[in-house]
Amino acid sequence: MITRRSFCKKSLLMIGGLALPLSAFELFDPKRLLAEKGDGKKVRWVFLVDTEKCVGCGFCVKGCKTENEIPYDANVTRTWVERYVVTKDGKTHIDSPKGGRDGFENRAIDIGEGKFQEIKNEEISKAFFVPKLCNQCDNPPCVQVCPVGATYQTEDGVVLVDRKWCIGCGYCVMGCPYGVRFFHPVYHTAEKCNFCYHRISQGMKTACVEACAFGARRIGNIRDPEDPVTKIITTERVNVLKEEYGTTPQVFYLGLTKEVK
Repeated sequence: MITRRSFCKKSLLMIGGLALPLSAFELFDPKRLLAEKGDGKKVRWVFLVDTEKCVGCGFCVKGCKTENEIPYDANVTRTWVERYVVTKDGKTHIDSPKGGRDGFENRAIDIGEGKFQEIKNEEISKAFFVPKLCNQCDNPPCVQVCPVGATYQTEDGVVLVDRKWCIGCGYCVMGCPYGVRFFHPVYHTAEKCNFCYHRISQGMKTACVEACAFGARRIGNIRDPEDPVTKIITTERVNVLKEEYGTTPQVFYLGLTKEVK
């Protein structure tokens, strides 16, 4: 059954010619924007990834590890880059050796356990890179399942983990549909990307944004209509990952294709 509200939303999408996912459109409810305009202190951090600009160099992963005390050689990372190779037979091959930290000089696909799959150039239909990180959901399941309140959400939308409170139960790791959480190899507490909150709260860029030489990563304030990131999200074709889970992720992608999971 189509409600009046859903009909109006669909009509506005068609009239405006927007190709935004419904979860992205929810951000721009007119009443919400009007209520928040004029309050310069209002911030809702969002992230923009341009897959067409990412070259898979791994600088973002290196920068993140260095900035956020993640052991360099540990096989875990707060942000990572995936390589997608689509062959002409319709199959999609995905790998992310060491989270893409060292780039993708090896043209063979890493299939795990030290094994690689060679794919000939003539077999490839297309290939591209997709950076991933915590989606800082508006409706974060990790916050809901934490039994001790160690995972919590700030007023400006960033989900943080308090290492002092975390008991390492793993509920948040299992509850995240994006697989972004892991256990810190030293502190043995839940770990994930936090948009470099210690940096952005001081007016600085995140470590990964600063490390990216190609402009594939950007962070902005969705409640500021003049923010360059906000302008892109509201006027261009963007997508989010796993929209069907209802978490309302706040990491938006340009150039995302159907092969990306």
